[in-house]
Amino acid sequence: MFARKLSSMTLLALTVAACVGFSADFAFAQDDAPAAVTAATDAAVSTAAATIDIPMIWWIAPIGSIIALIFAWKFYGGMMEADEGDADMIEIAAYVRDGAYAYLRQQYKVVFIFFIVVSALLAVMAFVFHVQHEIVFVAFLTGGFFSGLCGFLGMKTATNAAHRTAAGARHSLNRGLVVAFRAGAVMGLVVVGFGLLDITGWFLVLTKVVPMFMPDFHMPLSEVTVVMLTFGMGASSQALFARVGGGIYTKAADVGADLVGKVEAGIPEDDARNPATIADNVGDNVGDVAGMGADLYESYCGSILATAALGVAAAAAMALGDPDVALANGMRFLAAPMVLAGVGILLSIIGIYMVQTKENATMGQLMGALGKGVNGSSALIAIAAAGVCYMLFNSNVLHGDAAGIVQWWGIWIAIVTGLLAGIIIGKSTEYYTSYEYAPTKHISEQAITGPATVIISGTASGMKSTWASLLTIVVAILVAFVAAGGRHEFMLGLYGVGIAAVGMLATLGITLATDAYGPIADNAGGNAQMTEQEPDVRERTDALDALGNTTAATGKGFAIGSAALTALALLAAYVEEVRVGQIREAETRVEHIITEPDDTRAMYLGYGKFAMKITTHDGRESADCLMLMDKDDSAFKNDDMSLYRVSAVDDHHRRYLDLEGQRYELVSAQTASMAQYMEFYDVTLMNPKVLCGMFCGVMLAFVFCAMTMEAVGRAASAMMIECRRQFGKMRDYLRAQGKDEDFVADPDNWPSRPVDFEGTNYPNYALCVSISTVGAQREMILPSVMAIATPVIVGLFLDVAGVMGLLAGGLTSGFAVAIFMSNAGGAWDNAKKLIETYGAITAKMFRDDPKVREKVPAAIRADIASRAERAADDYIVYGKGSEDHKAGVVGDTVGDPFKDTSGPSLNILIKLMSMVSVVFAGLIVKFAPVIGGFIGLP
Repeated sequence: MFARKLSSMTLLALTVAACVGFSADFAFAQDDAPAAVTAATDAAVSTAAATIDIPMIWWIAPIGSIIALIFAWKFYGGMMEADEGDADMIEIAAYVRDGAYAYLRQQYKVVFIFFIVVSALLAVMAFVFHVQHEIVFVAFLTGGFFSGLCGFLGMKTATNAAHRTAAGARHSLNRGLVVAFRAGAVMGLVVVGFGLLDITGWFLVLTKVVPMFMPDFHMPLSEVTVVMLTFGMGASSQALFARVGGGIYTKAADVGADLVGKVEAGIPEDDARNPATIADNVGDNVGDVAGMGADLYESYCGSILATAALGVAAAAAMALGDPDVALANGMRFLAAPMVLAGVGILLSIIGIYMVQTKENATMGQLMGALGKGVNGSSALIAIAAAGVCYMLFNSNVLHGDAAGIVQWWGIWIAIVTGLLAGIIIGKSTEYYTSYEYAPTKHISEQAITGPATVIISGTASGMKSTWASLLTIVVAILVAFVAAGGRHEFMLGLYGVGIAAVGMLATLGITLATDAYGPIADNAGGNAQMTEQEPDVRERTDALDALGNTTAATGKGFAIGSAALTALALLAAYVEEVRVGQIREAETRVEHIITEPDDTRAMYLGYGKFAMKITTHDGRESADCLMLMDKDDSAFKNDDMSLYRVSAVDDHHRRYLDLEGQRYELVSAQTASMAQYMEFYDVTLMNPKVLCGMFCGVMLAFVFCAMTMEAVGRAASAMMIECRRQFGKMRDYLRAQGKDEDFVADPDNWPSRPVDFEGTNYPNYALCVSISTVGAQREMILPSVMAIATPVIVGLFLDVAGVMGLLAGGLTSGFAVAIFMSNAGGAWDNAKKLIETYGAITAKMFRDDPKVREKVPAAIRADIASRAERAADDYIVYGKGSEDHKAGVVGDTVGDPFKDTSGPSLNILIKLMSMVSVVFAGLIVKFAPVIGGFIGLP
């Protein structure tokens, strides 16, 4: 075993050294050589796709993605070779696995229809309205496919790992931890492997493969990055369906199982007598594994793609119109997030091998075991990032003004800032959700006065917890912006924010492993409970499960934090897509109107935009859109016959048009700065469109949460009714056996394995699985469609300014609400588990045993003593089965949709709004002014 581990580590270390060393040799060899800039480009950015020269260091990214998939397969194989346990453990695992597959099959049918409809709409936008590139609908499909594939593979691994984790816990705590964590690592490595492979694959197709077979295919580097960015909408859409549907499914089952099973019937969690138990375990897999995998897949890809797009834009802004310099520098800015992700994969694998613990470990020691892997990977990526930044951004390899503006150490500081922000958000989430710390202990103590005070204290704790994450993101944005060079070039500062998000997600391979570990450990505990394993096995799985609750909460906080930085980068990338949309609109209009390129004549498109046909640097015909910076356009005619004379470009990239004694300032869409776009679309707080868009963004976040919470409530209600019905049938079964009412009323006598009664097996696990499946499929559609449709509707009526407001409002409110809901839900869950750790303390035990009294929390010891004095000897005054425990269960059930449905779905909503806006930017650029003019909006 040790030799096998050593060989794997050696192979990985050699691979890292070979990749970095080869890239370093290449980079330093270039220091003394002229840049390999091939064919020229248009003024905006770039060059014919066929001549784009890829830096050698970039190949670390595809190599890293392939290594991730290789190790994912290795860990999967190792997990499958582990002991499966006894026949009962295998049987229960089969119920869960079959239910999970049944749900995913049904969900993918619904999602398939959605993707076909939306891809057809995107094809119409491309081929009929000409407002986006023709391959966008294909990119959309691939993004959704890989996102769904990652979720499926992660769920397949988890459903095979849970009972093996329980079987491992029969031998030792460490064996159970290693099985669960390595299975979680499969999820993490599959996500980063397929994500980076998809990104690098698309890049090679657009820049090398297609031009090889289609010599006339020309796509500027700026358009390559924007088109690649659009496949993130497919990933985000799939992630939203997976998160919302899976969240509704799992919480309907969980709430039903808890309230009817634990509170009403008084049977333990995950008890085989509870018909909703299997559905609950299935839900952990389809929600917390498949859903989280799809969620972080789109975060990972979105951050890399948005940063690449911003990097190309920043390079163009610093090139001052020189396309050769823009291309050479742009490729380096584009390569950086991809290379960083590739290196992060390799270092995540090293961190995975660091995770192990000793027998009888405390919660703190278990957290330390996982922390050793996560923190080790983070420290290594911080060191490696310095080397990557130096190779790509030292002054000897950059060209033009960028060599004096860009500081490699500034980009490195931005990366480390994102990395530290992720760690801080994770630690703050751990503090506010783990029962090792004061906030959750306080919530559990509030159970002494009933469920109302548990809910009040949990709500307050969740709200309070937002300060740490919000302040961390504020500081991270400012530091990354300034450090990257935002003082000298605004787009460079935004690039710093984007690459900070990449830094935060660079070690996603191991951070997602800690998150996917949670539901695996939870299912392992359920398997041990249902198969009536020895108490020490259950104690070990309980320890692993409690750790999993904290890591799951930490993972959700991490996902939400990364969403904030990614969404800000996407907000800036949206403006780049607006730029492309304007140029595409101009190209469509002038193609048949102006026969020969002429950069002195322009036709008016209406709404402050002019189109002209130009000759690019390499002799190709192209188009440009000129933005009228003056508000009054009444002197111009919007017809195909009127052409206007414009001046040549001055030193500040402006043109001028003289008409009827007045001079008008025009700015090219290809070279316009972010500030000029904000001025042209009047993106200011004094513009009602912006404010209305912000209110729409806030509204969407709250209405979305309300809809998903209500969906869980309706589905849980159906589950509770079915559980009560089946409990009644179990009692009838015992009566039919001639048992008296005292025997029938005792849940310990109910069947723990399905028995035939009136032609049906009870407990009927399959029926509860079906109820959750049908409820989730029905309830997930409206919130998901609303999230996708709102940015398009707001954009068409409020134009680009309204969309910017929508994204800002949705980002700020959605981020805060998501942190609040996730942390409050996690704290409620662990407060209940903290009470359970005391066992069942009877009144006699409390009165007679000083050690028992000392074990009860000091803050409530006097109240428990008063309760014990008045109670019968066998009355449970604290711990499992007590009134405090029941109050904790109520808090937990309230928190279930908070932390597993609405909260984590919000971070997808934040990014999906941005992705949809990017994809539909061309449509909004072309038609929103027309609609606005029709309804009287200026």
